Amino acid sequence: MPRNRPRSIHGGRHELGQNFLHHAPTLDRILSLVERTSGPILELGAGDGALTRPLARLGRPLTAIDVDERRVRRLRSDLPQVRVEAADATRHPFDAEVVVGNVPFHLTTPILRRLLATGRWRHAVLLTQWEVARKRAGVGGGTLMTAQSAPWFVFALEGRVPAWGFRPQPSVDGGLLTIARRGSPLVPATDRRAYEAFVRRMFTGRGSSLPAIVASAGGLSMPQARRAVASVRAQDRRLPRDLGPEQWAGLWREAGRRP
Repeated sequence: MPRNRPRSIHGGRHELGQNFLHHAPTLDRILSLVERTSGPILELGAGDGALTRPLARLGRPLTAIDVDERRVRRLRSDLPQVRVEAADATRHPFDAEVVVGNVPFHLTTPILRRLLATGRWRHAVLLTQWEVARKRAGVGGGTLMTAQSAPWFVFALEGRVPAWGFRPQPSVDGGLLTIARRGSPLVPATDRRAYEAFVRRMFTGRGSSLPAIVASAGGLSMPQARRAVASVRAQDRRLPRDLGPEQWAGLWREAGRRP
C-alpha cells in the first residue's frame, strides 16, 4: 500500500486553491512576456515549479514564493540558485522589478488590489480567471478598479488559457493579464486617494447622462459638467465605464479637483 504523503499545514491542494498550470503554449507565452522586461523577478504561487524552472534559466535574480511548505522544500532542493520562500502572496512584499505568477483564482481580487496599491514593481504578468483578466484590461467596458488605477498603470489582455490547461481543472478558463507602471503618471501620486474617491462617486452616482453623473460626482452645475465632458472629448460616452485613461485624468482635472 502506498504511504500517505504528509499534508501541508494549510491543507491539501484544493484547500490552498491551487490549479497548477501545465499548458505549454501559455508557459512559453509567459516566459516571452517576462523576457521583454528587465530586473529581478518575484514569482507568486510557484507550486511544483512549472514556471519557476524556465524563469530560472533567464539568469536573473529570482524569488519564488508558495504557501505550501512541502513544495517549497522540494523546489529549494531542485533549484538551489533560486531563492524559494514559504510565503503568502497576500502578505509578501512586492519588492522586485517584475511580478509574475499563476494567481490562485479565489485570491485574485485581494492580490490585485494589494499589487496596485503597494511596491515599486514596474511590470506584472499574471494568470487569473478569464473574466477578471478581461475586465481589468477594459474589454467590454472599464471597471471601478481599472479606472481607479488607470492613471498609473496600463493593463493588457495577452491571451486565454483553457481550463484543461490546469491540474486540477477549474470550472472556468484562465486569462493572461499584463500590467505596466506608467513612466509618466496621468494624475499626480499625491492626488491618488482623492482621485479614487472621485471615480467611485462617478461609478455609483445617478444620472441619465454622463454630464449629469459628472455634475453629481464633482459638485458642478450642468453647464460646467457639459463643458468638462466636452473638454475631454467624451460627448459620445454614455457611462463612466466607457471612458479611457486620458479622459478620466482630464475629468479629474476639470471636475474632480474642485473643492
